Parts: sequence; C-alpha cells; structure tokens
Amino acid sequence: MTIAQFFNPAYLVALLMGLFSSMHCIGMCGSIIGTLTLSLEPQVRENRNRLFPFILNYNLGRITSYTIAGFLIGSIEFVLTLPLGEGHGHRMLQILSALIMAGAGFYIAGWFPRFAYIEKTGSRFWKFLEPYGRKLIPVKRLRQAFLFGMIWGWIPCGLVYTSLALAATNGNILESTLTMLFFGLGTLPAVMGMGIMTAFLTRLSRMHRFRQAIGTLLIILALFAAFPWLYPLRIEHF
Repeated sequence: MTIAQFFNPAYLVALLMGLFSSMHCIGMCGSIIGTLTLSLEPQVRENRNRLFPFILNYNLGRITSYTIAGFLIGSIEFVLTLPLGEGHGHRMLQILSALIMAGAGFYIAGWFPRFAYIEKTGSRFWKFLEPYGRKLIPVKRLRQAFLFGMIWGWIPCGLVYTSLALAATNGNILESTLTMLFFGLGTLPAVMGMGIMTAFLTRLSRMHRFRQAIGTLLIILALFAAFPWLYPLRIEHF
C-alpha cells in the first residue's frame, strides 16, 4: 500500500477544519483551560515548565475523546448500512453528512447563524457527563488532567459535529477514527495557547472575507461529500 492510498484527503480537510476553528476553540475551550489552570496549585500555575504537562495532558484527553467519537461514528455507519445495503446506506449517510457540512460552511461564513443550534443535540449527554468533570477539580495530578480533558472533549460543539459528519463519509471505521484524530490535532495550536500562532489564527478568524473563504471551501467540500465522483483527488482502486 502506497502513502497515497493510505492517506485519505478527509484527514487534511479535518486538520484544516481544526486549525481554522481557532476563534471558536479559544472561546469555548479557553475558559475550560482557565478553570483547569486556576484549580492547580500556585507553584504549578506560576511555573510554565510545570504547567505545560497539565495543559498537554488535558489536550491529549480531549483529542482521545474526539478519536473515540470517530470510532463510534464509523461503527454506527457500519451498522446502519447493513439493513439498507452497503451502497444505499452509505449513500444516505453521505447526503446527511454533506448537509451538516454545508450548514457549517454557511455558519462560518456568517450566512446561517442558526446552525449554532445544532450544538443543542448533545446537551442531554453533556448534562450527564459534566458533573464527572467537575469532580476532578482541583486537578492535582497529570492523570486527572487527562481524564478532565476526556470528559470536556464531549462538550456540545457544532464544529466537532461537522467533523464527525466528514468522518461518517469515509465508509471505514479506521478512516473515520483517523479523521477525528486529525481534527483534534488541528485544534492544538489554538487551544494550547502557543502565543504567536494563536494570535495569528485569531486575527484570521476575525477577518470577514477569510471566514467567507473558509465557509465557501467547506460548502464545496460538502458538495464533494454528496457527489464523490466529482472529487478531483479521488483515487481509483484497481
């Protein structure tokens, strides 16, 4: 198997989605990291070298949850396509995923603000998990930071749901899992708070034309998800 055959273009798309969701990530996850940081002992909080492993473990836990979600969506896709037949079932999921991705594209571009309501779909599950996250505060060990990240990785987020929609179009459990892993890696520069990178991404996110360009790109990708035979990078297997 060549690298070209192994690498699904969805991985790159998911990575870029995570990278350019910086403003949303900083707004949503920044306050959570603030809660984590303030719960640490002063000697840890005031020492960057000692603080970094806690922030890193939080993010590793968060990305682990995204990866698990990718595995679950890939498994659900596999089960749902069985009664309808692999072809028809996968086709229906492709269309549904394309609609979600298109909605996210219009939302990012500022043309469909009501897409934010999609975050309410996971609110009941979140209400069940959220108390367990609060029980880990104050965080005193790296293991706690990792578990804290795993729980908060399930916070309702429209962009995560959009990435899951992208993952569901793969038709393969492993590729769905890897798609969400790449999305999580894409969010790291913003959520880790790496100074220059975070400021740069935030400035880009606040540029109206840039947001429209990213939203339009996502809408185009949604069309490719709905009509995969139009995808210019599609690889034929013989």
